[in-house]
Amino acid sequence: MSEKGQLIVVSAPSGCGKGTILAEVLKDDSFYYSVSATTRSPREGEQDGVNYHFLTREKFEELINSGSMLEYAEYCGNYYGTPLTYIDENLNKGKNVILEIEVEGAMNVRKLRPDAVLIFILPPSMKELRRRLEKRGTETSEVVEKRLAQAAREIKCADKYDYIMVNGPLDKAVEDFKTIISAAAMSCENNKYLIDEVLENA
Repeated sequence: MSEKGQLIVVSAPSGCGKGTILAEVLKDDSFYYSVSATTRSPREGEQDGVNYHFLTREKFEELINSGSMLEYAEYCGNYYGTPLTYIDENLNKGKNVILEIEVEGAMNVRKLRPDAVLIFILPPSMKELRRRLEKRGTETSEVVEKRLAQAAREIKCADKYDYIMVNGPLDKAVEDFKTIISAAAMSCENNKYLIDEVLENA
C-alpha cells in the first residue's frame, strides 16, 4: 500500500452534520483537516484558522490571482476556497488530507487532482435537513429556504462522487467514513505498483 496519504474531498448540504462526523474522524491523527478560506462572516463560536480562514474579498481575490488556491467557488454571495499551503506537505508525510468543500469546488478538484477520493454525505431526508437547519437558529426562514433549495441542487450532483453515505447515527457515520477511506486505499488505481512488486519477486 502506498505510504503517501490520500486527498479526500467531502461535500454535504449545509446543516447535514458533516462537521460533527469530521470532528470524530479527526481524533485519529492519520487525518489532517485542510482549513478552507471564506469571505463570509464568522458564526458565533467560530475561530479564524480553525473553522475557516476568514478573509476579505480583496485578500481572497489576491490569492486567486497569485495561483495560491487549489480551487474556489462562489456560494450564497461569498467566496469559499482551498489554499494550497500544507496540502501536499501533509500528503507526503502519509497523512490523509480532508477538504470540506462545496460541489462546484469538488468538481474543480476532480479535474486538477484526479487521484482525490470524493465523498458526498446525504441527510436522512429533506424533512430532517429542514429540522436541523431550523434548530440551528442562526438564519432567517428566508435563508433556510434558500439553503434547502441549494441542498436539493447539490444532492442531484451526488452521483458524480466516488462514494455516498448517509449521516444518521454518529457512530455508524464515522465507521462508514473510515470504511470508505480503507476501501479507497486498497483500490487498484492506488496499488498498481503492488502487482509489479509481486511479479518481480516471483
